[in-house]
Amino acid sequence: MVRYVKDNTGRFTERPHYEPAELDLEFEKVICSYLKEKHGRVQFPIDTEDLKNLIERDACELDCYSDLSEYGTDVEGATKFLLNKKPIVLISQRLTEDARYENRLRTTLTHEYGHVRLHSYLFNFNQTQQFPQLECRDHFICKRDNIVDAPRANWMEWQAGYVCGAILMPKSYVHKLINQQTSNDCEEYISLIVEQFKVSREAAKIRLLKLKILN
Repeated sequence: MVRYVKDNTGRFTERPHYEPAELDLEFEKVICSYLKEKHGRVQFPIDTEDLKNLIERDACELDCYSDLSEYGTDVEGATKFLLNKKPIVLISQRLTEDARYENRLRTTLTHEYGHVRLHSYLFNFNQTQQFPQLECRDHFICKRDNIVDAPRANWMEWQAGYVCGAILMPKSYVHKLINQQTSNDCEEYISLIVEQFKVSREAAKIRLLKLKILN
């Protein structure tokens, strides 16, 4: 159950705190329930279109052809929070149109979904306090380096990044896959996760580290 702690970033007076186990449990339930409802079964890797449809279900709008260059070349996703409405999710056009970036598209989609599910309500209650350090106060802009592995001090990005892994690589499914292996080779583990869940090696490694399967 969520508890509230002091927000040392100054964005809000208090902010929600989640333990990793809580996020793993909640978002494994979210994605498995969604897949069962839509397809009658849970199967990985999740289709990229299913990730888009999940966002469209819970957000006001998903725009996968956004020009985010005004925020910098390393910005590939953004969530626009609206007062008393569902948020709008913006994804860089480059990720959508270039097949080489599909893994990055998948992690960006699930990262932004983390903001949609975990943080939208905060902006309804704290509209006048949001992110004074940003030029555009109603956007939360996500840089490439923070998509899957943001520092804990940046709690909104860390939470959204954790959700990214919890959806694409649910904890129980990762453990089941690893427990079936006879080898203890770290590189082999990473390769298995990449193949089974259609993610980059970086995302696979970070997920295994966060689940304490790798040291």
